[in-house]
Amino acid sequence: MNAPVLPKQRMKVDEFLAWSARQPDDRYELVDGEVVAMTRDTVRHNRTKAAAWRALEDAARAAGLPCMVLIDGVGVAINDRTLRIPDVLVQCGAEPNPDALIVESPLIVAEVVSPSSERDDVETKLVDYFSVAGIRHYLIVFSEKRVVVHHRRNDGGDIATRIAHDGDIVLTPLGMAVPVLALLGPSSGRGGELGQ
Repeated sequence: MNAPVLPKQRMKVDEFLAWSARQPDDRYELVDGEVVAMTRDTVRHNRTKAAAWRALEDAARAAGLPCMVLIDGVGVAINDRTLRIPDVLVQCGAEPNPDALIVESPLIVAEVVSPSSERDDVETKLVDYFSVAGIRHYLIVFSEKRVVVHHRRNDGGDIATRIAHDGDIVLTPLGMAVPVLALLGPSSGRGGELGQ
């Protein structure tokens, strides 16, 4: 299988959006003006992403919040030269335009770690996401290690980190509580079968 030929010139977010709309495969991010191809999902990654979406959707509904929970594909502009595509994001308050490719002010972003993305998810995206003023929570879901790392920005701008294996993650000031095990989804059983 041939690797896609990516443009060599650096782009701004609006140029990238126009370029990506013409591509047969939309698995790209823009990082510091450079188009970066994203890898395809494994079954485990895709199931965990769906579980994280469901857990956040259920938590928003249980709290009675006017939030929209979106899964993989909608971008977050970090600046005019970087656009990230989180696995899951939560936008509360005003609903975005249904035709928008970018959510302007998400409160929560989540990434499901895969071996190829771990360093980027843990390091680079942490800095990128918290450079967006409205983002209060960044959840990093390690499905194989059965742990969620929760980075939370408080009202003073300080970022606290919690490593959670079980229990609930409280997403303040929203008033949402999401179970760690629901974010992680099903665990893998022996022989590659998915367990409960």
